[in-house]
Amino acid sequence: MDFKIGDLVTRSSYNNDVIFKIINIDNNIAILKGISIRLIADSELGDLNKYSVIDEINEREIDDFAFDVLKDGCNLDRSDYFYIPGTVLHIDGDADYLKRSMKFYKKANILAYGIVIKEDSIYKNIIKYIEKTNPNVVVITGHDAYYKEKQKVSNDRTYKNTNNFIKAVVEVRKYEKAHDKLIVVAGACQSNYEELIKAGANFASSPKRVNIHALDPVIIASSICLSEKGKDIDLVGILGKTKYGKEGMGGLKTNGTMYVGYPR
Repeated sequence: MDFKIGDLVTRSSYNNDVIFKIINIDNNIAILKGISIRLIADSELGDLNKYSVIDEINEREIDDFAFDVLKDGCNLDRSDYFYIPGTVLHIDGDADYLKRSMKFYKKANILAYGIVIKEDSIYKNIIKYIEKTNPNVVVITGHDAYYKEKQKVSNDRTYKNTNNFIKAVVEVRKYEKAHDKLIVVAGACQSNYEELIKAGANFASSPKRVNIHALDPVIIASSICLSEKGKDIDLVGILGKTKYGKEGMGGLKTNGTMYVGYPR
């Protein structure tokens, strides 16, 4: 079977569980990027199966489903009150995922600023963007991976990018120590959840070291922005809106960031 860059494929050896796009081919090896899962992988061409156009359309509908899940959890009384959601600074190591995320924020009527920065450079640049945008919620994400014991070279390389995310969270907490004044959502697929929380994140991935959906950090951030200021969020409920629930995302009880006004 012939494959080219841009083809949508799955892997037979993984029971065709994740949909990828081929982003490069080197000899007989394809470099793959997950369509909905924040995952970069490689595979021999012989292990790949092409994905149909019908399935691609079904995959795009996942974004609409995720939005409906978010909307169902936010029952706003439109007849008497008006609402000012919190704002988001979303820094992503992947331009495609950021574009998808920004469409989601726009649909949810949340003001969001999106910046593409490679994971190892986020910590060097994050404060200037926080100062420029003055967000309520900062999302720090991109790609990550947990390396199995046989692949581990050193402690710093147990995870592909968790250490870079931790350094970025530490910089944010130097700037603003209070978790309720600046909320941080950090991590990607298989990230070290415990260390990200220790570093100062309010929410992080991944408690069970599983892959996460491209929109999971966005759903968390949007839920906080659409939760009333001064009131505790529904922590369990918000985590339940993400694709893999508490296995993929976890975090701390904190306050919402949405102002509620009267009359409309």
